[in-house]
Amino acid sequence: MQQPAGIPLFPEQASTLAASVDNLYFAIVAVTAFFTIVVSIAAVWFAIKYRTDDPTKVGENIHGSLSLEIGWTLIPFVIAMGIFGWSASVYFDIIRPPDQTLEIYSVGKRWMWKFQHVGGQSEINELHVPVGRPVKITFTSEDVLHDLFIPVFRVKADAIPGRYSTIWFEATQTGEFHLFCAEYCGTNHSGMIGRVVVMEPAEYQDWLAGGGTDLPLEVRGEQLFQELACNTCHLENGTGRGPSLERVFGSQVALTNGATVNVDESYLRESILNPQAKLVSGYGPQMPTFQGLVSEESVMALIEYVKSLDAPAAARLDATPAAGND
Repeated sequence: MQQPAGIPLFPEQASTLAASVDNLYFAIVAVTAFFTIVVSIAAVWFAIKYRTDDPTKVGENIHGSLSLEIGWTLIPFVIAMGIFGWSASVYFDIIRPPDQTLEIYSVGKRWMWKFQHVGGQSEINELHVPVGRPVKITFTSEDVLHDLFIPVFRVKADAIPGRYSTIWFEATQTGEFHLFCAEYCGTNHSGMIGRVVVMEPAEYQDWLAGGGTDLPLEVRGEQLFQELACNTCHLENGTGRGPSLERVFGSQVALTNGATVNVDESYLRESILNPQAKLVSGYGPQMPTFQGLVSEESVMALIEYVKSLDAPAAARLDATPAAGND
């Protein structure tokens, strides 16, 4: 939606999600405006029609109308259920990223956003992404509550200390767009801003090639896995003091309390920082906590390494300089 020159009423639509969010918003505004006008006109009309200068006059006793009662009950109900169904559909589109997405991690801290690409490139208050490709951002906060908001993509979610949040989008046009922290987080909250740079795919690949010398997250995670001696307990065949992590990401695992849990980024993070919270069935509470010992960036690297273990060993050998032992 191209805006005329001057101050725009709404941000332009620059993602595949933007139009559906705007259409829902405008529909709700239209319904609200319609009934506001109808009720206002009716109130003024009846006030004029039934006005009187006689202070002793008593209104007539009206017994009501069953059809009117049913009408003003059913009509709002149908409208409300329609809005609910439409909103639920848009909501599920927003929270369910496609299967194949470009994975990016982020940490919010006073007063900056740090973005970490799985290939090793890192950015502060700036995010480079390709046009026409779904992008998923997994993020958390290192201190207080923040909120990652990119208006032109119509995506927004809280960055909550101690847990992961996610947003996803697919940019439909190239350019530079604002990103904000939309939750008051302290004295320099207004300065916690940045930009998203949407590039053509070939241009984005060139940017990745010259975007830094950091090791890929998977490789850094493998190094940490060995440095922290995780490989001495999490053996590939499952005979160690901890469960095997081979091909565990995305699966369901049974817990000692009889429940099951989906192994995703949030579960892996909790298992690293609070390993006693959800014990895998058949294993005792032997793993020490790494809370305060590893940074949020290190946790993300460990998660990427565990995710890489879903691939066959030969593929991991080809993708990394040195393959670790799970």
